[in-house]
Amino acid sequence: MKKIITAFLFLLTCTFAFGQEDVEAMRANARKFMQNGDMDNALLVLNKAAEANPNNKDIKKELIFAYFYKKEYDKASELIQPLLESPDVDAQIIQLAGNVFKAAEKPKDAEKYYKIGLKKFPNSGPLYSEYGELLLQLHNPKGAIVLWEKGMQVSPSYAGNYYNAALHYFNSPDDKIWAIIYGEIYANMESLSPRANTMKRVVLDAYKQKLFANSDLYKEAQHIKNPFAKAVVETFAKQAGISGMGLNPETLAMIRTRFILDWNVSFEKQFHFKLFEYHQQLMRDGLFDSYNQWMFGPVDNNAAFVNWVNTNEEAYDKFTKFHTSRIFKMPEGQVYSAK
Repeated sequence: MKKIITAFLFLLTCTFAFGQEDVEAMRANARKFMQNGDMDNALLVLNKAAEANPNNKDIKKELIFAYFYKKEYDKASELIQPLLESPDVDAQIIQLAGNVFKAAEKPKDAEKYYKIGLKKFPNSGPLYSEYGELLLQLHNPKGAIVLWEKGMQVSPSYAGNYYNAALHYFNSPDDKIWAIIYGEIYANMESLSPRANTMKRVVLDAYKQKLFANSDLYKEAQHIKNPFAKAVVETFAKQAGISGMGLNPETLAMIRTRFILDWNVSFEKQFHFKLFEYHQQLMRDGLFDSYNQWMFGPVDNNAAFVNWVNTNEEAYDKFTKFHTSRIFKMPEGQVYSAK
């Protein structure tokens, strides 16, 4: 009975909002329903809002979202088609359409509108990211990485392309450093995302299984054609001996500290790179050990990480305050894997 009364009171609220033509109130109520997984009530409210405001594009978007989350993909496809054909179609509508068509198992339609979208919005990071994901589903990883790297070039502040590129390179047999590079960038850009720990694990495993798995990095570097990658591998080769102690947050901090010192002498002027500049800043401020614990500790040995934090509480608190007070952004012109 209590639930019925609550629902009744909510409908009264919606009716009042509708009478006042308060579209935003109706949308907010619908969002609450969606957040709670109640798609039927969300659709009830949004359909009423759409009937009262047939030209409101934002309501239509949210209505399509609701049908999408309810897995009524045919209905979502039907509703999104007029928006796609509208002269004022925006990048978000095309992104939504791609998700709808992929879920509805209509990859040709999804690809069609991704292509249209990128012609109209050539700097949209999300469109490159999701079009690449579609190509990966269609067993075209080479086409996918081209899109993700292009997305990083035109929209360097969008994190999704770094995430996808890191996974791609981690699964590429010949890659040595790009999974490490792009995975760590993503972990910094999206440090509060649950996927950040996924990337930390990828980076740690890439150090263990890829970069230092070869006993002669100097020899291997001679076969690398990309000049940035070659420089990185050559610089890491100088620290290969430390990897014989095993790779954990402490040994990686040693390796990466010496790497930055050598990099700054030999390659910093040739290859400006924000991630390495950030490492240098952390070293200068005495925060690099804590940063390496943050980066690798939870995915290497969480119990040891907790113990380290408890033992070095002041240092880790200082790092945490610094890290959470800033936003890590990549500048343009530093997608060296595509050069």
